[in-house]
Amino acid sequence: MSWIKVIPFAEATGRLKAIYQKVKGPKDQIDNILSIHSLRPHTLIGHMSLYKNALHHNQNSFPNWFLEFLGTYTSFINRCDYCFDHHYEGMRRFLNDDDKAANLRMHIEQHSLDSFLSQKEYAMVKYAQNLTLQPGAMQESQIKVLKELGYDDGEILEANQVIAYFNYANRTVLGLGVDAGGEVLGMSPKNKDDEDSWGHE
Repeated sequence: MSWIKVIPFAEATGRLKAIYQKVKGPKDQIDNILSIHSLRPHTLIGHMSLYKNALHHNQNSFPNWFLEFLGTYTSFINRCDYCFDHHYEGMRRFLNDDDKAANLRMHIEQHSLDSFLSQKEYAMVKYAQNLTLQPGAMQESQIKVLKELGYDDGEILEANQVIAYFNYANRTVLGLGVDAGGEVLGMSPKNKDDEDSWGHE
């Protein structure tokens, strides 16, 4: 499951057990990307707070499927299969359109999203690509392109935080050898109105 020790739900005690109770899914599943923090529960709290607020907060303006799509795409270009598979499934669930989800996956994998998305949507894909692969080369002109296509500053910030979160998550997974063994893919917090509601469904 990983290259370092992980404390499973059944063996957790104290503070870790309390956090696990808060984030668990059906059958007490703790996603492996979360249980990898078990030796330092305070970092699990930080991870979950960032994840919940970046992707699943009621003040976000983008639909959930699009934020999950940005995460799926970022994970693909980082070659993080764990996050790609998880968040593709999350995107598919939020879209409630299996054909569109399958087409998005195909175009991600074939590097042909420009032929499927609108110009405006594809511009955000390019922003995600540049921020992920060449963060030191980012220029204000790239933000101006997004604004010219109709994104406002809040939407740009929102997308930036999702892309940045997935770069963090991908590096957590890839750097510690986390895999998806034994997991149901695509579960996420559903209560967007409560920042402290972390349970996965």
